[in-house]
Amino acid sequence: MLRSKPLLFSLLVMSMGSTAWAADRGVPFTPAHPVSQTYHGVRVTDPYRWLENSDDPKVIAWSDAQNARTRAYLDHLAQRQVVFDRLMAAYRAQSPSYSDFHLAGGHVFAQAVLPPHQQPVVGVMNGRADPKTFRTIIDPDRIDPSGQTTIDWSVPSPDGRLLAVSLSQNGTEDGTVHVFDTKTGAETADIVPRAQYPTAGGSLAWKADSSGFWYTRYPGEERPEADRHFYQQVWYHRLGTPVSQDVYVAGRDFPKIAEIALDNYGVSQNGHAVLISVEEGDGGRFQQYVINQKSGQVTRISDFDDRVVAAAIGPDDHIYLVSRKNAPRGELLETSLEHPAVADAKRLIAQGEGVIMGGAEFGGAPVIATRKTLYVREMVGGPSRVAVFSPDGKPRGDLSLPPVISVSDVSPIAHGDMLVSFNSYLTPHQVMRYRPGTGKLKPTPLSSTSPVSFADCEAVRAEATSLDGTHVPMTVIRRRGTHLDGRNPTLVYGYGGYGISEMPRFMGAWLRAWLDAGGVYVDTNLRGGGEFGATWHEDGALTHKQNVFDDFAAVSRQVIADGYTSSSRLAALGGSNGGLLMGAAMTQTPELYRAVVSLVGIYDMTRIELDPNGAFNVTEFGTVRDPAQFHAMLSYSPYQAVRPGVKYQAVFMATGTHDGRVNPAQSRKMIAKLQADTASGYPVYLSISDKAGHGMGSAVNVRLGQTADYVAFLLDQLGMKL
Repeated sequence: MLRSKPLLFSLLVMSMGSTAWAADRGVPFTPAHPVSQTYHGVRVTDPYRWLENSDDPKVIAWSDAQNARTRAYLDHLAQRQVVFDRLMAAYRAQSPSYSDFHLAGGHVFAQAVLPPHQQPVVGVMNGRADPKTFRTIIDPDRIDPSGQTTIDWSVPSPDGRLLAVSLSQNGTEDGTVHVFDTKTGAETADIVPRAQYPTAGGSLAWKADSSGFWYTRYPGEERPEADRHFYQQVWYHRLGTPVSQDVYVAGRDFPKIAEIALDNYGVSQNGHAVLISVEEGDGGRFQQYVINQKSGQVTRISDFDDRVVAAAIGPDDHIYLVSRKNAPRGELLETSLEHPAVADAKRLIAQGEGVIMGGAEFGGAPVIATRKTLYVREMVGGPSRVAVFSPDGKPRGDLSLPPVISVSDVSPIAHGDMLVSFNSYLTPHQVMRYRPGTGKLKPTPLSSTSPVSFADCEAVRAEATSLDGTHVPMTVIRRRGTHLDGRNPTLVYGYGGYGISEMPRFMGAWLRAWLDAGGVYVDTNLRGGGEFGATWHEDGALTHKQNVFDDFAAVSRQVIADGYTSSSRLAALGGSNGGLLMGAAMTQTPELYRAVVSLVGIYDMTRIELDPNGAFNVTEFGTVRDPAQFHAMLSYSPYQAVRPGVKYQAVFMATGTHDGRVNPAQSRKMIAKLQADTASGYPVYLSISDKAGHGMGSAVNVRLGQTADYVAFLLDQLGMKL
């Protein structure tokens, strides 16, 4: 059947109009049907608008033909199977990995990766967090042996008897809440739909007596279909009652693109209140609210202009606010449940050298309050640390952690101890136990081990100077003794957006394979991220987005100047917002790279906001409705920047048919234009997975297969061998 698809495709497109064959000669025939649109007096022509219709049989046939061509190329590469086998062998041989710790009912709940499982599980262990006592409660592999069902997030009830879990399928992140008995693993009758979606995410917080929970809810049939991934609200579900009796709590006056997070950490420590954080799209502006558990009253703590980016509540009813108003690196304010408004808050900890982390989509709580101690997660340029303070804000120093790490979580367990989880480039995920009484950190058996060793490697911090003189940090990962002779194949990775910081993380077997083949890896801390606070983010957002691309080009040129490599041996890698970065790298500096890998990327800035999640991105990128923002977006929009006759790099793009964050049409259109216009003779490939979305929730074999694809592509294009 697969053999007949390219033939079917050729018959389909013959009736669709005429065009020249693509400059990349091996590609399927792609007709251009130009559609023009005028924005603020500027006419923009889109030759492949027809590829936006995912349901069109012609688009499906075109996608199948592109995928078949890519698979034929990849499956012909002997090293592709070698890489995949390495990745799978390393995964199967690694130890269990534990994260997302919650103390409830005297027990510690955690998510665990248990090789060879296709999906993480959620289970429980004793209050001392001894992994020997770990017992699985929810195993998605048992629910769905295909590995296509995943846990979006889970929250135990305060008494530890129940576990609320959002489950979704095929990487869609379209989640429904299910409730399970933690002793038996049996599912209860409480099933709550429309709680999670990739546009605004989702979350849940239990009532202190474990009788019900507040949750995020998307509209149903009461709104038109086009509205159902917007207008997120907070509702309350009482256990044992039908969803039709759930009670509205808050959100009718929130923005259409509100992204709501409910603080379940506060509930585990404080039975009087629940925090609500509301982000206006993805641009880093927040409101904070508090729900009084006794009265049910919802009170606003701060508005968007107050620049409070995160909040935490302590066991003593004190509320801690991370404010960036006139303090771009953040200061900590303190108020109370009795008088929660930011206007009543006092400064507890002034802005310092480090950036107090905010309430972003990824990572643990930035402030953890116990009765005797405040733990504050801070960052300096990418690596992070934990600063310790007394309840009245007096500094007690930092936790004695290794350098160049990222602290992912600080979690309370029994007897006042804390679990501190962190990652680094060269060692797998580590979990230490901190005892406030002694001030000492001790290793725990919760730490991960890996068969992959980087004992012969080092991570070196360096920097480049961007076009406007800004110093841009980077981390170079290399084998010790690497010769700076300009001949090392080098891969530069970047993201630069949403205030999300690029922090150290263990990449394991695929990076080991890259280094073994003679490669060097460079991780970048570009503007648009949060590595140096609010200003660093703002300088890479909206009309300043070009700074991100200048930063990435500066780092790429710096590694050449430092003698690591040359343009003929330099490659670039990025995904999602980093895919936009890759599009800019392809079109603004095509001479700088030999190959580019771009995953689930954004390329046509004139069309991105028309998709549901694209509307949430307006606060980060801008809108075509605003003249200044439109002109800035058009000036760098990769799709419009592709020109005939330019010698573009070898390109590999990947997307998933279930991606709810970035429309796969973005990749289809960009690939079509590159294939038609490139004059380099290098190939341009598109891989489309029908078992994946944006990357979250994919089964292990799918994720490792996708990684093996692009690593094999890079090895082939840069002439590398394992």
